Amino acid sequence: MKISEMEAEKLTDEQKTALLYKNIEDDQEKGDCIFVLGSSKAVEYRLPRAIQLYKEGRAKKLLFSGGVSWEDGGLTEAELLRDKALELGVPEEDIIIENNSRHTKENVLASLLVLDRALELHNINRLLVVTTTYHIRRTHLTLKTYMPNWIKYSLCAVNDRTTREDNWFETPYGRERVEKETSKIIHYVKLGSLIDEEIELPKI
Repeated sequence: MKISEMEAEKLTDEQKTALLYKNIEDDQEKGDCIFVLGSSKAVEYRLPRAIQLYKEGRAKKLLFSGGVSWEDGGLTEAELLRDKALELGVPEEDIIIENNSRHTKENVLASLLVLDRALELHNINRLLVVTTTYHIRRTHLTLKTYMPNWIKYSLCAVNDRTTREDNWFETPYGRERVEKETSKIIHYVKLGSLIDEEIELPKI
């Protein structure tokens, strides 16, 4: 079924799981840059995976994206990620930051210019994308909508505690996050701000 044909309130838990989590796998390819989307818990969950990919030699550059400050006058998400990566031994010359974006679409749009200035877009063939598992589908759709069409993506999703494929439905918080994410994807596709895709859903 195409995403544009879905109605969020009519999807079963199994169908929501399929929309967000199914057929999202790391293809183990090497890329040109590791693209890490910021969040309030990005240093805890997303950064370790990004550092692992970097140390494995999957890509030589790290791009931290996120302009939200979670404390008044505090560092942005991207700055927090950069500082922690430096503490963990990543050389400063291998770190790129984008610290103006406020949400996923802006993560992608604002990173276009930053990537072009740092690496030149025509030199980028593949990005390794690091975000949480429940957020990776929308991130991938956003990248495919707004980034140049020659760029490919390796989806390096990370689990947090409450929105994993196997437990999101067990807590009110996990359920709320997944149901909001499901609604956002369907809404943005119907709006035309994300490309439409065919998703195989379990039958009701």
